[in-house]
Amino acid sequence: MHDAPPDLGTLALNVESHGPDGAPALVLAHALGSNSRAWDRLLPQLPENLRIITLDMRGHGLSPCPDGPYPMGDLVADAGRALDRLGVKDCVFLGLSIGGMIAQGLAAERLDLVRGMVLSSTAAKIATPGVWADRMAAIRKGGIEAVVDPNMERWFSRRTRRDAPELLDEARARMRATPLEGYLGCCAAVSETDLYESTARLTLPTLVTAGSEDGSTPADLVRETAGLIRGARFELIRNTGHMSPVEAPKAYGALVSEFLRDIAHV
Repeated sequence: MHDAPPDLGTLALNVESHGPDGAPALVLAHALGSNSRAWDRLLPQLPENLRIITLDMRGHGLSPCPDGPYPMGDLVADAGRALDRLGVKDCVFLGLSIGGMIAQGLAAERLDLVRGMVLSSTAAKIATPGVWADRMAAIRKGGIEAVVDPNMERWFSRRTRRDAPELLDEARARMRATPLEGYLGCCAAVSETDLYESTARLTLPTLVTAGSEDGSTPADLVRETAGLIRGARFELIRNTGHMSPVEAPKAYGALVSEFLRDIAHV
C-alpha cells in the first residue's frame, strides 16, 4: 500500500499522457478495481491527433492510497487537480463505471475543464447503500478475492468468458493488484453518491454507452442516466458486459472516434 501524503488536498494521481501536449485532450478514467492498463487495447483504436491522458484514481494503480473512506467529492477533486497540473482545458472526459461518476461530478463543477463527456457503463446512482455495505463486508472478511470471480460474471459477456479468457485473466490481475483500502474507499464513494440533480443540469455534448450483458450497470439504468442530459446520445454495444472498451475495443473506439469528430474535437 502506498503511503498517504500528509495533506490530501495535494494528493497527485498517477497520470500518463500520450500524444502532443497541444492537441485536443481526451481523458480516460477507469473502473473500480482496475487501473490505466485497462485502456491498452483501446488506445490504438482512437484518433492519432489527440492528447490522451489516463488517470489512476486514488487507491488504484500507481496512485497514492490514503486511508478511506473516500468521498466522491475527493475523487472529483483529484481529477481536477491532475488536469490543472497538466494545463488541460476543454477536454473530453471518458469515464467507465466509477470513472463515469467522476466525469459527471467534474463536468458539474469545472466546465472550464470539460467540454464533452463519454459515459460508459455508469449511472447517476449505482445500486443502493445496502448493496455496497454487503459487498464491503464480504471484502473485509474475504479480501479482494471474495469479489473477483463474481465481478468477472458481471463485467464480461458470456461470449467473452468463453472465447477470450485472457481478457478475464488480465482483469483479475488488475483487481488483485488493487490495495484493499483503495477498493473499499472507492466502494464507499459510490455508495454515497447520487448525481441525479447535478447531472440533470448538464448540457454539454455527451455520448453514453452500455453493454447489452452488463451485470453491474444494466443497460436500462445507463439509458436512464443518458436521458437526464439534454441531447445525450445513447449507444448499446451488443455482446459486451460492463467492460465494453476491453471486450470490444474496435467497436467502442469507433463510437468514441465518431463522437469526437461530430463535436469537432479531433
